Formats: sequence, structure tokens, C-alpha cells
Amino acid sequence: MQTSVLKCEGLSRRYEGGGLGILALNGVTFTVGSGEFIVVLGPSGSGKSTLLNLLGGMDKPTEGRLWYGDLELTGLSPDMLSAYRRKVVGFIFQFFNLIPSLTAKENIELASSIVKDSLPVAEALALVGLPDRATHFPSQLSGGEQQRVSIARAIVKKPGLLLADEPTGALDSVNSVAIVKLLLDMRTRLGCPVIAITHNPGMAQVADRIFYMKDGCIERIENNPHPLPVDQMTW
Repeated sequence: MQTSVLKCEGLSRRYEGGGLGILALNGVTFTVGSGEFIVVLGPSGSGKSTLLNLLGGMDKPTEGRLWYGDLELTGLSPDMLSAYRRKVVGFIFQFFNLIPSLTAKENIELASSIVKDSLPVAEALALVGLPDRATHFPSQLSGGEQQRVSIARAIVKKPGLLLADEPTGALDSVNSVAIVKLLLDMRTRLGCPVIAITHNPGMAQVADRIFYMKDGCIERIENNPHPLPVDQMTW
């Protein structure tokens, strides 16, 4: 039986401001198993990013409960949530978020320095196919290479959960396919779930499950019993 890594029950997030309340996430319930590749699809404003922020411990829900394994995140203090983000979660961002004054190696070293028992930086670079780019600055790398460094930075911690926010949004189709393959490879190597939000339905072809979001709700969840190999994915 597949081990449950994440569990959400009635998860909601309301933002207040200027006398108005915005319900960004509305009563979401689901579980995620070990090693699953989940793709979250939906238009802008559907609640995808809010959901990812809650799962990653960057925000707290207004209502509902959320667990990572046996750890209930909804009851944690800010310091404990910070420890959860540091030790458990690997984040991959649409626009890479690399520090421009640091080399590829130094960007990854910064992440590895905050946890114990991290991967060797050279190994992380080799896993993403960039062993010869260690001393290059972000400005000297292509978009696809910068995203690979971003992935190396996320996996060097040996995370228990990988979260990707539009990981192919700033890339062309060739680099997008390469990044999706890399995410799947890291899922297999680390044994952790990968949750990726995207506007591109092509990524759903390789997912184990697809969450369709609209107006802060998960409209439906589709199982994909036969995910396509990445090289057969249409973009």
C-alpha cells in the first residue's frame, strides 16, 4: 500500500484587505502518496499558487487541517514551519530565483548549508547534467540551464517533498520537456512526491494524477493509469 505523505482536510485560505475578503482556496481535501507525480491545472486565480504555498509551509490556512506524514502543519509555530521548509521541502520556481552574484555551485551550496546530510554539490550538479557549469554565474547560463541549477538547489537537501511552481513557464518546448524529464527522474531517485502547478495541459500526460482547479476548488481529480514516457509527450 502506498504511504500517504500529504493529507489535506477542508483546507481553505481567505485573504482580508480593504474591507474585502477573497476566498483563494475553498475546502480542498486530498492525499498525496510517496513517489506520486501530481500536476495541478487551472487558470490564473484558480488557487493553484495558494495551494502550493500552504503545502510548502509558506502560508497557513484559514480553515482546515494539513499533515506531512504524522506532522500536522496547521498547528506549527512560525519557527517550526521554517524548519519544515528548510528540512523537508524543495522549491522550484518559474523564474529560477537564483542569486545573480553567486555561481551555480555557490547557489547550490547555500541550500546545502542549511541542512544536515545533504548531497555533495558536485553530485547535485551532475544529476541535472551540469557538471561543467559549476563556476558559471546565472547570467552566463541559458534559461534551461538556470532551471536545472534551480532543481539542483532543491534536491541537494534530499527533500521529502518537491514543489514546482510553473517550472516550464519561462522555457521553450525543448527545454520544457527536458525539465519535466528531470523532475520525473528526481521523483524516482528521491522517492518523494512531486507536485507541479502549470497552465500547460501537456504536462498532465506524464502525471500519475491531475488536479483540475477553478475558483479555489478542486473540481475533479483524474487518475492517469498509463502515464506517457516523456519523449512521447506533446507540448
